[in-house]
Amino acid sequence: MSNIQPARTERAFTSFNGYGMVALGVVLSVLGTALTIRGAPFVGIPLGAIAMIAFAGLYMLPPNMGAILTLFGQYSGTDRSEGLRWANPLQSKQKISLRARNLNTATLKVNDKRGNPVEIGAAVVWRVRDSAQAVFEIDDYERFVAVQAETAIRHLASAYAYDTGDDLQPDETTLRAGLDDVALALKNELEARFATAGVEVLDAKLTHLAYAPEIAQVMLRRQQAEAIVSARHKIVAGAVGMVEAALKGLSERDIVQLDDERKAAMVSNLLVVLCSDQQVTPVVNTGTLYN
Repeated sequence: MSNIQPARTERAFTSFNGYGMVALGVVLSVLGTALTIRGAPFVGIPLGAIAMIAFAGLYMLPPNMGAILTLFGQYSGTDRSEGLRWANPLQSKQKISLRARNLNTATLKVNDKRGNPVEIGAAVVWRVRDSAQAVFEIDDYERFVAVQAETAIRHLASAYAYDTGDDLQPDETTLRAGLDDVALALKNELEARFATAGVEVLDAKLTHLAYAPEIAQVMLRRQQAEAIVSARHKIVAGAVGMVEAALKGLSERDIVQLDDERKAAMVSNLLVVLCSDQQVTPVVNTGTLYN
């Protein structure tokens, strides 16, 4: 038989209007004082004691704040009412913020899916959803959130490659190119980790992503090389299309007849002009076509 106790969840606590209790305390205090002065202390003193009890049970809750009430260590409920409230003075009242909070994690150095060291950081927006779980199930829920957020980011970074490469599938998500998918995966993992503490995740985004300094220069040259190769592919493809269009136009309009050798020379010259990195100096043929 399992000895694991079910998680304690929040239940609502109904408190009394504090303004009414203030009025009652003032009336009882004045009446008790008057009776004591007039020679009826046996009635006046108890009324004064009741007035003190009325004042002792008062507490105030701003918006998006809660009060966890316990009586001799036993959980009574959580009061989320706003304003001046009143509850049994013997009940302890621990206030807890229910507002959204922002956690900026420190920049972490981890290995991505390929084993490359990368630096990664994130911003997490969270708030307490279940006050009873946050206080009674976790020793320090704020510290718990910080530690679990760091653990989730480390696990996330190891599940994705930093950038695309030959060893990855064409549609595989990467940290650099799939920021939206990575942010969604991070949010889902954080929600699963924070569930024990009664905390919900409102938003989670990466704020820092870079290669570690020891390999940053090498990876930068690699990215530059890939960019140059990609640009060359586009330039060559465009140049071939232009040369094809030029030869087809000359042939259709019967402007000049070229044999295979002259076509090859023309194609070579056009590709040199169109694909060259530097400005090409043209050579004007002042002789015949074959001189």
